[in-house]
Amino acid sequence: MDLLFIILITFISIPVVEFTTGVIRVILGMIILLIFPGYSLMSALFPNNESLSGMERLMLTFVLSFTVIALAGLGLNYTPWGIRLTPIVITIPVLILLFCSIALFRRSRLTKDKRFKLHFDVHFTRWSVISRFDRILYSCLIIIVIGSIVTLGYTIARPKPQEYFTNFYMLGTGSKMENYPRQVKLGNSVSITLGIENHEIQTTTYNIKVNLNGQEMQSLGPFEITVGEKWSQDIVLIPTQIGDNQQFAFLLYKDNGPDKYLNLRLWVDVTQ
Repeated sequence: MDLLFIILITFISIPVVEFTTGVIRVILGMIILLIFPGYSLMSALFPNNESLSGMERLMLTFVLSFTVIALAGLGLNYTPWGIRLTPIVITIPVLILLFCSIALFRRSRLTKDKRFKLHFDVHFTRWSVISRFDRILYSCLIIIVIGSIVTLGYTIARPKPQEYFTNFYMLGTGSKMENYPRQVKLGNSVSITLGIENHEIQTTTYNIKVNLNGQEMQSLGPFEITVGEKWSQDIVLIPTQIGDNQQFAFLLYKDNGPDKYLNLRLWVDVTQ
């Protein structure tokens, strides 16, 4: 019954967490992140009611929840979707459903008297009569719960501001960030691709100046790029003198500002 309740509440909470704001969203988010993953995994690992004590199950619920969330975040970080709200809202309920399914299956293979059943038998024991091991468990649990609540409260009260930036990059042969031209004969030309991705807060105007050894050779722009839009263009470079480590500098200016915003550099050996 407990696992079916968890499954029901989890999937009812998905649209609430995804599409609403407020206290209810925060409470459901805390329950789904701090309790349900660990409890469902603990139930799958220990379906027998004699496997663990109540205190040990409570400790494992929080510890396993943190473990599941950490591993899920690590896995999402290496996917194209990244650690964002929607992938998390999909991943965590799927894991909870998987753990609950395994727990239900393992419980069904036990006799009724051996199946773990959640029941609330609240009683308070004097601290002086509690064993040293249980005192350590209680202390760890209190620290975990308080730390989780404080961390979540701080995150909600002072969310990290979103970072805005421009991605200015240079591509070599095959449109990759490698295989850049390193050597050219005087009179010949080399080409690269310059690219810009606008992740600023608004549509931004850009200019690009191309310098060779500190002297301006050409300029590009101005051109406007909307938020989330990409721009790229092939650039032909023609060295004007012989020498090693001829430096091409690509200077990016934003919103017609006098100072360069970003810069890229390419060193080329020019031979006779």
